[in-house]
Amino acid sequence: MEKKIYGLLGERLSHSYSPEIHAALGDYEYRLFEMEEAAVPAFLASDRFEAINVTIPYKKTVIPYLTEISDAAKKIGSVNTITHRPGGGLRGDNTDYYGFAHMLDTAGIHVSGKKCLILGSGGASMTAIAVVTDRGGTPVVISRSGENHYGNIARHADADVIINTTPVGMYPNNGVSPVDLAVFDHLSGVVDMIYNPCRTKLIQDALVRGIPAVSGLVMLVAQAKRASELFFDRSLPDSVIEEVTRTVRAAKENIVLIGMPGCGKSTAGRALAEAIGFDFADTDEEIVQISGRTPAEIIREDGEDAFRRIEHEAAMNLGKRSGCVIATGGGIVTRRENYAPLSQNGTLVFLTRPVDELSSAGRPLSQAQGVQALYEKRLPLYEAWADVRAACLENPAQTAAGILAALRKNEETTGGST
Repeated sequence: MEKKIYGLLGERLSHSYSPEIHAALGDYEYRLFEMEEAAVPAFLASDRFEAINVTIPYKKTVIPYLTEISDAAKKIGSVNTITHRPGGGLRGDNTDYYGFAHMLDTAGIHVSGKKCLILGSGGASMTAIAVVTDRGGTPVVISRSGENHYGNIARHADADVIINTTPVGMYPNNGVSPVDLAVFDHLSGVVDMIYNPCRTKLIQDALVRGIPAVSGLVMLVAQAKRASELFFDRSLPDSVIEEVTRTVRAAKENIVLIGMPGCGKSTAGRALAEAIGFDFADTDEEIVQISGRTPAEIIREDGEDAFRRIEHEAAMNLGKRSGCVIATGGGIVTRRENYAPLSQNGTLVFLTRPVDELSSAGRPLSQAQGVQALYEKRLPLYEAWADVRAACLENPAQTAAGILAALRKNEETTGGST
């Protein structure tokens, strides 16, 4: 019997997480159908799929070609799931409503009786408006023009919840936020539908301020779970959402190694990357790619400040990656601006080693300041940045195993927040 095909329809899909998510939800073939808008009508009329998801920019494009549309899809005005009707024709549904509602519940963010600023006026905005309204909240849409726009957003400084439905801050344009949270002093929650990076600048800014915040991966998985139920006319337990979210996060989130110069980050990082099938990257190697010189050469020729500027560029480049083990230079923690790019997609692991085992050979700063003095100066920074700690041992494989054990313990403790 010919295998039935499922998948995702969109314009640009190379960075989609959907195949991994659906692979975790069941044993069925899930493909990416990437095409220009002109090809969509013929595709929908073909027999190339049994059921599909639809992503931007085609959630409205597909509607004229559907025989039936669910109430949720009508209410939101867009379709993200299409199935074949038993009697012929296509049915359009919207599972984003379910996904967004589940995301709010998971994060414990309540909107009832609250003023909710919804950033953006596109299709995703309509999903947020529908859920907020149905839950008794007051949605206020902020767009680039109209009555409420980014230029006069300060008039809504009393907002309780901010919901980002725009692509601002999404890969590859990381590190920017659609709004400055300093304007708002009553926030009880921040929601960002973006899932790559794991923690956008908006989310990071909220967490620094102690505001409950959630990014879009849990919504993506929840809506996919509901879509899979529609694909096969079945019911899946909600617990599968957390399981799949943790699986996808573990496959996509970087592991960033910090620690003293000479402690073995690069050697341990390569062993760890090989053990778990991740790519490996090293900020020192990235610095060579950027400048054509080694860190030691830059420091000797131009000074430490010049080196730190290039090192920050390396952190910005590598921090955007996913599914990567990143070894960093020992002094990367001395510049606060390096934390955000490294933590946006990564868990930071402080690799420890006895000071008397650290070599200063080929390390100008260790030689100039002394290893002990450098360690005492940087230890508080390593501890402040680290999500977990692990010992760097002589055997790289044992070090890698220790890092993985520390990461598992951290996951069990924190539950993989945001």
